Amino acid sequence: MSRYLKNRNVAVIGGGIAGLTVAIALAHRGAKVTVQERAPQLTEAGAGLQISPNAGRVLEALGLGAALDQVSARSAGVLLHDHHGKQVAALALAARRPGAAFRMVHRARLIEVLERGAREAGVLIELGKEVGEVLPDAPLVIGADGLHSIIRRKLNGVEHPFFTGQTAWRALIQDGSEDACARVFMGPRKHLVTYRLGGGLRNIVAVQERPDWAAEGWSHQDDPANLRRAFAGFGGPLPGWLAQVDTCGVWGLFRHQVAQRWHDDRLAILGDAAHPTLPFMAQGAVMAIEDAWTMAECLDRIDDQSAALARYQALRRPRVEKIVAAANGNARNYHLSGPARVIAHAGLRSLSRLAPNRLMGRFDWIYDYDPLAEAVS
Repeated sequence: MSRYLKNRNVAVIGGGIAGLTVAIALAHRGAKVTVQERAPQLTEAGAGLQISPNAGRVLEALGLGAALDQVSARSAGVLLHDHHGKQVAALALAARRPGAAFRMVHRARLIEVLERGAREAGVLIELGKEVGEVLPDAPLVIGADGLHSIIRRKLNGVEHPFFTGQTAWRALIQDGSEDACARVFMGPRKHLVTYRLGGGLRNIVAVQERPDWAAEGWSHQDDPANLRRAFAGFGGPLPGWLAQVDTCGVWGLFRHQVAQRWHDDRLAILGDAAHPTLPFMAQGAVMAIEDAWTMAECLDRIDDQSAALARYQALRRPRVEKIVAAANGNARNYHLSGPARVIAHAGLRSLSRLAPNRLMGRFDWIYDYDPLAEAVS
């Protein structure tokens, strides 16, 4: 498999999903990879995420499919509800593509799978390693260091994201049910997404438009009573689920631009460092996993490192820009009110009943994409 990456020294800054995935992909191609993570251990704050088939193909190609199946739950698709709990539309995404896995997993469990995979591939993981302005002395330094990336700043200078006017809560509750769908409850100026994870847990992300705001990041704790108060008018199973919340995080949602420069001759970025996104397409982690495979393939198949990184950016940027734009659009669509909401929900109900494949076909470009089939050279 290895061509030009064999024995190349690579430093990866950040031991999250993006960093560990790219480290594994590079190591499988013969690179000598060191991951530097500032935290004293590889843990992941936050809660759940969805891994759709486009990213699942990468993880399976890296030999992690079976391990991921052990810690995740399979999703059959998405159910859209109004805020009273009445179903608006059903997207049977898994049935549309038999054999393709839609997985729902706790972030911490995915990090554990990736850490084992990285160590087994020979990746050196250095914990408690704070990287400042002085970068590792390696021929290639990859920034997988998230929203406040040092490497992005070196490539693009200081940038200023803006607050969207939306604040999100994230929580976990116990759930031993066999509910196999992600569910979206849509109300005026707010919505809630929930799905079951492996290990008897349910993930809840609730978003509300409000004039005040919280800072970015998931470590800001809030009183669960504030979450319950914000969604007190929602029906269906939500009151019962929200009653179980005993701790929750809150953060403000900010819009970031896709980075203009993803690389120079020695530095490169991927994942949130390159293209942070709002969470309304469940593709943030997925895009990072796609990035990792494409970056490794380009570096392995194109001799000149700068040309390889340019090819990586050329392949990835149009796709991630489209996904980020789709997430921005959902931020509006989920929060409709008044006549616009009535019309939109009626249209979704009609499509779901009369032309379900047409409705689901809107997402084929996301889920049917195969990073492994991309012609990188």
